[in-house]
Amino acid sequence: MKTTAKLTTILTSSALAISVFGPLMAQETTTEAPAADVSADMVLATVNGEEITLAHVIAARLALPEQYQALPNEVLLPGLIDQLIQQTVLGQAVGETSRRAQVQLDNERRAIFATEKLDEIISGAVDDAKVQAFYNAEFANAAPTEEYHASHILVETEDEAKAILAQLEAGADFAEIAREKSIGPTGPGGGDLGWFEPASVVEGFRNAVTAMEVGGLSGPVQTEFGWHIIQLHEVRQKGAPALDEVRGDIEAQLQDLAVEQALAVLLEQAEVDRTEIEGLDPNVLGNLSLLD
Repeated sequence: MKTTAKLTTILTSSALAISVFGPLMAQETTTEAPAADVSADMVLATVNGEEITLAHVIAARLALPEQYQALPNEVLLPGLIDQLIQQTVLGQAVGETSRRAQVQLDNERRAIFATEKLDEIISGAVDDAKVQAFYNAEFANAAPTEEYHASHILVETEDEAKAILAQLEAGADFAEIAREKSIGPTGPGGGDLGWFEPASVVEGFRNAVTAMEVGGLSGPVQTEFGWHIIQLHEVRQKGAPALDEVRGDIEAQLQDLAVEQALAVLLEQAEVDRTEIEGLDPNVLGNLSLLD
């Protein structure tokens, strides 16, 4: 048995193709739509007395597979009406709802209602005042941090690192040696790591680079990746980012926090009784016969 999602895709493909290349092969009558008074309740088709409204068609467009989203509306509108007619005819022919269909409908209903509530929560989670307050608390008064610009040469053994250090102290070009001998991903670029914060690198490397003077070379430094020779180019103070630089992140965090808080309240208010599942074989998830 095909899944509901697969079936919808097949029906969509078929209906859209028919809408482009020819009419449905069915007993139909066509009623001209009124030029005005367009509303969500406008009936666009009736199948054995069951109405298909403009609202149904708009909702069906939202559920389209991605490959159909870019089609022009003049193609989508008749195609989606055809799809809903086909689905309605097939649904009416089923008779009694199967267990599988019913539990899928139950889950779909839960998902739709949950999404509607989440949209409601998120819509009220962000405004300029909340964004500014979050920025003031998390960023505006943050102490400046140091960033480092360094290069490194990574090799497998301490002896290799010592030999390279000797070459560099004798005047060899750091970038050339890095391109020739470094096994790290920055080797082809001369070992340049760009700007980074100390917290973003492993401990041994961090301890070494933060103790160096600008323009200096480190001795061999061991980390989990191998042995490094480090050259420190620059150090700078990084202040708080501008509000516009972090606005997107702040809005996302405010939305996540609002959802987390709302869900915690709803769960606290709900009466939830769980069944002990310790003795339940997890492989039961693959037993589709239980849905028959």
